[in-house]
This record gives sequence, structure tokens and C-alpha cells, in this order.
Amino acid sequence: MKYAEMAITVSELNQYISHKITEDEFLNHIFVKGEISNFKHHYTGHMYFTLKDDKSLIKCIMFKSYAQKLNFMPKDGMKVFLFGGISVFERDGVYQIYVKAMEEDGLGELYQKYQDLKYRLEEQGLFDEEHKMLIPKMPKIIGVLTSQTGSVIKDIINVSTRRNPKVVIRLFPVPVQGEGAAEKIAEGIEYMNRNKMADVLILARGGGSLEDLWPFNEEIVAHSIYHSEIPIISAVGHETDFTIADFVADLRAPTPSAAAELAVPDRDEIKQKILNVQNRLKISLLKKVEIMKLRYEKSRSSVVFKEPIRKIQENYIKIDYEVKQLENFIFAKKEKEKAKYSHLVAKLDAYSPLKTLTRGYSITQKEGKLITKQIQLQSGDEVELRFVDGCRQAKIQ
Repeated sequence: MKYAEMAITVSELNQYISHKITEDEFLNHIFVKGEISNFKHHYTGHMYFTLKDDKSLIKCIMFKSYAQKLNFMPKDGMKVFLFGGISVFERDGVYQIYVKAMEEDGLGELYQKYQDLKYRLEEQGLFDEEHKMLIPKMPKIIGVLTSQTGSVIKDIINVSTRRNPKVVIRLFPVPVQGEGAAEKIAEGIEYMNRNKMADVLILARGGGSLEDLWPFNEEIVAHSIYHSEIPIISAVGHETDFTIADFVADLRAPTPSAAAELAVPDRDEIKQKILNVQNRLKISLLKKVEIMKLRYEKSRSSVVFKEPIRKIQENYIKIDYEVKQLENFIFAKKEKEKAKYSHLVAKLDAYSPLKTLTRGYSITQKEGKLITKQIQLQSGDEVELRFVDGCRQAKIQ
């Protein structure tokens, strides 16, 4: 009972600390410099990040009303000057800087190194889309390169086995941060490829600062991913974190759990899709059979099957009709040509010289030549006179 009366609550302790910090004039008006890490721009407009140097770090928050006044967008690795005050978030017992103003002080060295490598590898073609491989639709073995301890591998196993209990998870443990981690990751990728140990690889780790994720920004890892013959899914950090590995990999996942979902198809979904396809095929087949039945019944009731000779008879009638039409055409043509012939004969007869002889005229010829003038004849010439009913010889006197 004595201790219960003496002890204070956690809330009272945090209130006391908050009160002490609030009373400190220096902590209420601080001007500090450092490098931004773990930057998050919340949908509400507030900004959350960590400010650090080479030895320490402190959490920071900048509310929307102050953030709107910035003339630049903060990002990880950026060096800045901050003005604000220290206060305690009593619920969590965490002290942080409440930022009122911020000025850019250039990019951090690590971030600049990241940007330089990204630009150089992009120029070399390591990020080209045409080089990226498709992720297998039904992989049997999922290779995972991550730490063997921690929640990442557990999340991948849980998601993968839930989606397909028969899938095999093959873990290749590698350090995911610290000195030498990049070399180990590259060795793991090359080993899995050399021994053909998986159908698809997941390169994963949880979130962290730029320094924590740095092994995945090393050139040796980028080249190992690029030369991998096994498709690789990169799931490094949180959704807003981007590493060089993400750009080189065949597919990027926002989280390790999402990578497992992308790599392992849901067996129940596949079964349902197969059932849906089977049902659609069954329905289509039944409709096809019904249509064929109707066509069969219609064919059976048609005249062709009931009176097969009728079609031939109808064709005979058509032939007779066409023959009659042809005969009529020929007869009409013949009569027309006959009338034309009679007309020409009558016309020719009208112009015939023999027609003139019937009216009492005669034709005089000498040695076969027609005599039209008296000057053509001399006394004693013998001529031939042609009459309508014959010829006579005559002598000119």
C-alpha cells in the first residue's frame, strides 16, 4: 500500500516531462541541421520524418499549415535546416521536433551517391523494360533471399502457403543490411541461378532508412539481378521506398507480402476460374446442341427431304420455260430478218435494169460494152439488143 501511494502513473510522468520541456525556452525555439530519413508525406498534408547526423537522430513532424509554405519537397537524404520546438507526445512518451520552418541545405552524400549510381545504371540499360522477364504463372518453387530471422520470411511463407499449400519455399538466408551484405546478396542470386533452385526469386526485406536499405543500392547487386536467368521480384522496404534493386528487377512489389501474392497464384481462385470456364463451355455446348437439333428438325421438315424429286421437276420446268423463251426469241429474230430481207429484195428489184426492160426499153451492147451514145457506133457495126425476153443481133446502117 505504501508503494501504491508513492508511485505515479505513466501518464503523470509523461505530463511532467512535457511540462519541463515546455518551460525550457531553448527547447521551444531551436534551430537545428541534419539529414532527412524515413520521410512520409501523409494524405492529410502533414509530414513525418527523422532528422539525423552521423551519431544520432530525432523524430520530427511538420503540420500541413507549415508544410504548405515550403518552396521544395523534402525527401530522404536531403540536408536541411529546421526551426521549431521540442515537445512530448504524451500518449507514446516520445519527444520530437514540431517543425515550423525548413530550408534546404543540399542533398545528403548517401542520397547523392544513390542518384549518381541510378543515372549510370540507367544509361547502361539495366532498367530497360525489354530485358525484363515475365513472372511464371504457376511456379512450383519460390526462392527467397532475405534474413532467416524476422517477420519478412514469415509473412512470405504465410501468404504463399495460404494461396497454394503445395508451393515450395526455398530460403537462401542473406544479411539485408550492414557491411558485406551486398556481396552476400549477389552471391545468393548467383548460387540460386547456378543450381536452378527456383522458378522465381523474391528479394525482400522490411522498411528502413536509406542507410538500412543501402545493400540493395549497390552496383554488385544490380548486376546480379540483371544477369539472373530466374525472374526476380524485388520487395525491399515499404511502398514508398525505392532502391536500385527495384528498378533492375523484373517486377517490383510494394511489400514482401505483396511479392508473395504476385509470385504465388491463389489455388482457390484458379479452381474457381476453371469451374467458371467449364460451366461456360457446358452452357455453350448445350446451346450448340440445341441449335443443331433445331436445324436438324428444320431440315427434316423441308421439301427437299419430303419430296426430293420435286426440286428436279422444278428445274425441268425452268429449263422448258427457258427453251420456250429461246425458241420465241429465235422465231422473232427470224421473222424480223425475213422482213428485212424482203424489203431489201424489193428495193433491189426496183432499181434493177431488167425492170426497165418490161416497160418497152432495150439495152444495146457492142462487143460486151454498153452503148449509151450514138457516137459510139459506126455504119456496119454489129450489136446485140437485149429485150425483156431475150437477145437479138442487129447491124447498124
